[in-house]
This record gives sequence, C-alpha cells and structure tokens, in this order.
Amino acid sequence: MEERTLQFIAALRASGVRVSLAESADAFQAMLKVGVQDRNRFRQSLRTTLIKERRDIPIFEQLFDLFFQAELPPGMQNLFSGLSEEEATKIAEVLRQFAQELRRRMEKILRGEPLSPEELAELDQWINAHPSPLDRNTDRLLQRYLQALQFEEVREALEELLQALEELGLTRQKIEQLRQGIQQNLQALEEQLRAHVGERRRMESVRPRPRSSPSDLLHRPLQHLSPREMEILRKETRRLAAALRTRLALRLRRERNGKLDAKATLRASLKSGNVPMELCFRNRTQKPKIVILCDVSTSMRFCSELMLSLLYSIQDQITHTHAFAYIDHLEYISPDFECQPVQQAIEQVLWKLPPGYYNTDLGQVLGEFERHFLYTLDRRTTLIIVGDGRNNYNPSRADLLERFSHRARSLYWLNPEPPWMWGSGDSDMLEYFPYCRKVLPAANLAQLIEAIDAILLPQARSSTRAEFSHHFP
Repeated sequence: MEERTLQFIAALRASGVRVSLAESADAFQAMLKVGVQDRNRFRQSLRTTLIKERRDIPIFEQLFDLFFQAELPPGMQNLFSGLSEEEATKIAEVLRQFAQELRRRMEKILRGEPLSPEELAELDQWINAHPSPLDRNTDRLLQRYLQALQFEEVREALEELLQALEELGLTRQKIEQLRQGIQQNLQALEEQLRAHVGERRRMESVRPRPRSSPSDLLHRPLQHLSPREMEILRKETRRLAAALRTRLALRLRRERNGKLDAKATLRASLKSGNVPMELCFRNRTQKPKIVILCDVSTSMRFCSELMLSLLYSIQDQITHTHAFAYIDHLEYISPDFECQPVQQAIEQVLWKLPPGYYNTDLGQVLGEFERHFLYTLDRRTTLIIVGDGRNNYNPSRADLLERFSHRARSLYWLNPEPPWMWGSGDSDMLEYFPYCRKVLPAANLAQLIEAIDAILLPQARSSTRAEFSHHFP
C-alpha cells in the first residue's frame, strides 16, 4: 500500500498538483492513524493532507479511483469440473464446429482461465499499434480491449453452444448451471481487463509527460492544442511576430523606390541626350491598408486570436487596419488595440464575444458590414476574412462578398479546413470561393505566418506554396 500511495502522489504531481515532501509525510502519518480498511476515511485523510486548492479536488478524485479500486474482481471457475464424462464429450463435439481461434477463447472461458501476462502484453501491443483519440477515456479504452478480444463474438458463440447442448439432450438444470458459470467467468474476465486498463492508466499518470517545444507546436493543428500548449504558442507568436516585422521592413525598404524601368528611363533621357540620365521606376510598393473579419466562434477562436496577435504586432508595416470580430453579429474591435497592449486587447475582444456552438451567421455579419462599414474598402484595401465558411444553414449572402471583392484591391480568405470539406454540412465555402483572390490554409501557426507574408507582399511570396486554390479542382 505504501508503494501504491507513492505512485498516487507522483501521479498528482505529474498532473500539476503541488505536493511537498512535508505533505507526503503527513499523508503517511494519517494512513498509520486512520488505516486503509475504511475506504472513505482513507480518501478523506489523503485529500486533507495532500490537497490545498479547490481546483485540484477533481484531479484527486479521478486519480484516487484509479489507484485505489473499491473491490477486487470475482474469481473464475472451471465449468468442466462439474460435468460427467459424457457431458464433457458432447461439449467437445459441439466446439469443433467453431473456428480455431474462437474455439480456443471459448475453451478458456469454460475452463475458467484468466488472461495470461503474455496475452495481456499482446493486447497492449495491438492497442498501441492502433491508437485512437478515444483511448483517453478509461471506459472507451476498456471497450477497445474487449473488441480486440472478440468478447461479444465469444459471448454469442457460447450461447450457441448452450443451445446445441440442449438439442443434444443435456438437462435444463445443467444448461442453466453452465449459463450462470459462463456469465460469471465472462464478468471476471471483463473485470480482469478493467483492472489491467486501470494499471495502464496508473503507469501513464506517473510517467513524466514530455514537454512540447515551440517548434513542434508550429505545425500542430490549432484545434488539437491543450490550454498549456496554447499558452506556449502565444509566447512563441510574439517572438515570430518580431522576426516577421523585421523581414517585412527590409523588403519594403528594398522595394521602396520600385524596380528600374529600362524602357521608361531611355525614353525620359532622350530629351537630354542621356546626360543626365533620369531613372524611372515601376511597381512601387506601398504599405497596405487592411480590413480583417475574424470568426471567433468555438471552432475558430485560437486561429483568429493568433492572426490578430500577428497582425497587430506588425502595425508599423501597415498603413491602417480596420479589425472586426464576429460570431452571429459584427463587432468593430480596432479601438481596443489602439489604447492597450495587443494581448490585453485580444482578451477583451474574446470576453465581449463569448464562444458557443452552432450560432455563427456570416450572412448576417456581411449584411452589417455593408450597412455600416463599407466605407473602409477602397482600391488600396486588402480585405481578409478568417473563418471556416460554416454558416449553420443561414443565408450565405455571397452576393455581398462579390461586391466587396470588386470594391477592394483584393480579397483573401484564411480557412483551416481542407478543400475536400468545403460544401459539406453547413459549409458555404464553395459559394464564397469564386470571389476570393486566394484561399490560404490556416490550420496552424506556420500557415498563418506564411499567409500574412503572402498577403502583405504578394509579389515576393514565391516561398508560399500551400495555397488551397492550387489544389482545388
């Protein structure tokens, strides 16, 4: 019990609960005085000595049930021991009709043999070779073990066995006795697997978790990030934004005067006989004006947050930015960024628009933009929309997007969903797609940075190749 308690304390620490050496010693002192026979008193003594903050109680309760199970699984019994030689022979005859692997599992149930360590190791190997997101749930993981063991097939085959034995003349009393014994053995096998899954969970909770590095998170889909990983990415975003700002400033400086126009230079210099020669330039690069609409619903919240953070960290390379956030209505959020730091402004914006499922209405948002903010679009403005194009079956109002695309210099859409998902379910992306200059991927932070680079200096974006429009038929 002492070793199990040490593992339990290690699991608490691995889950982020602060437990000092002195508190661990207090827990063992409480164990000596209270004992472990009464499970509720034992639970209270550990919680009193180890937990200091209310937020850690759910973690404690979950791990306690994992490490200190209430009762042991029932034992298995050999059902052949109560049969006559004739009855055992009939069972052997019926078993021959089943496939070899299924027959082997049925015989183990009838003999009351639990799974051996080798068989459990084989099951672990199969589960590890076929990982699933559902494995994080203990009950779901247990069901996967039972499926790998063909548990339901074995149960059905055993019922067929009993029916065949009844046809061969076994008495109803003997059949019922076998059925009860089989049910008990199946339950014991399930409890053995449950205990094995619990042990696996205990070992995983004690094992130190590898820390995600910022470079690993750059290409991780944003919707798969944990809150701790998202906080790491926020800090990395500030560093990457500084590097992006420097790179854009250098490009704009190099192209500030534009490219030399040889033909125009020769024509302009003819009147003076090429002395002095008047240099003419073309394609002069200007700082862009940006209008950005960000979807901050549950599915898009992290993506829009990082996009706004990047965009407002490079404001000195942009003439002006009009920023809007939306779910089912439009919020003008540029004033929030003008009077406070970027991260603080983003927190305030997200607080004003709390997340929710199935309430996005982009058609309504586009209508509000046309009525109140159409003046922000002109021939120098780049319009950016950050969203997945899902509209909860509301009117798409793609006609308004067509009008915006004609009025603005260019329209870019940043979408985290791959093209094969466009048009599925409530997605209106296929209706919006024709009016976009480019639809750029935005599933992770690396793609967001590439998208900003492509939008702000499109003529220098040769390194940006991950554009959905290149792959969309």
